[in-house]
Amino acid sequence: MFAEDEAELLRRHAAGADELADLCARRIAGEPLEHLLGWVQFGNLRLSVGFGVFVPRQRSLLLAQEAIDAATGRPGAVVLEAFCGVAPIASAVAATVDGVQVHAADIAADALVHARRNLPDDAQIHHGTGFDAVPESLAGRVDVIAAVPPYVPDHAFGLLAPEARDHEPRRALTGGVDGLDHVDTLVDAAQTWLSDTGTLLIEMNVAQFDAVAAGDGRRAFDIDAVAGDDGQTVVARFRRWLPGRGVRFRERPAAG
Repeated sequence: MFAEDEAELLRRHAAGADELADLCARRIAGEPLEHLLGWVQFGNLRLSVGFGVFVPRQRSLLLAQEAIDAATGRPGAVVLEAFCGVAPIASAVAATVDGVQVHAADIAADALVHARRNLPDDAQIHHGTGFDAVPESLAGRVDVIAAVPPYVPDHAFGLLAPEARDHEPRRALTGGVDGLDHVDTLVDAAQTWLSDTGTLLIEMNVAQFDAVAAGDGRRAFDIDAVAGDDGQTVVARFRRWLPGRGVRFRERPAAG
C-alpha cells in the first residue's frame, strides 16, 4: 500500500485534526496501520484487530482457501483453527461454507476478543495453546484443522520487519530453534483429533516443509504442499494415509 493510500485511510478513520495528527505520528513511528485502524482487509472480509495482536497476513489467504476447499461438500463439517489469533481462517470458512461447525483456539485472550467479533455467534472459541482447550468430545471428529502457528526460527526474530518485531507478541511469531516446535506438536496431536477422512493444513516457510514431512510419526499421513505465490510460503496438507500415495508437492494453479 502506498503512503498516500494509508494517509487517506487514516484521514477517514480520524475523528478530527488532533486525532489524525496522532495517528500519523504513530504510523511514522512504525505502528502497524491495521492496529491504528482497528481492522485488516482479509480477502472479502474486514476483520477486527487491535493493539498488540498478530495481524493476519495476506499470504494466509492461501491457507484460508485450502480450508474452504477441504470443508466444502462435507455437510456439518467440524472445522478448527488452532493458533487462531483473531481467527481469519475460521472466519473465512464460516463466511463461505454453509453448515460448518466452527471452532477457534488460541492462548492470547486479547486476540480472542477480536476473534469473537469476527466469527459468527454460533462459532465456539477456546482459550488455550494448540489443542489444550479443545473439548475432548471433538477427539476423532474434526474434519479440517487449519493453523498458522508461530514458525519463525528464534534466531531470525531480529530479521523481521520492525512492525512485527516491535508491535506483535513474540509468542505469535517464533517457534523454537528451527521454527517448528509448534508445527511438530500440531502434526503429532492431530492424529488424535482428526476424523477418519480429516485434513490438517499448516502454513509454513517452503524451506521447512521437507523436515516436517520427514518427521517421526508422519507415516500415518498422506502429505503434500501447496505453494504460495510469494515463493516463500507453503501450506502443508496432511491427510490420513492411503496406499499408493506418498509425499508430493504441488503449486496452486494460476488464477484465471
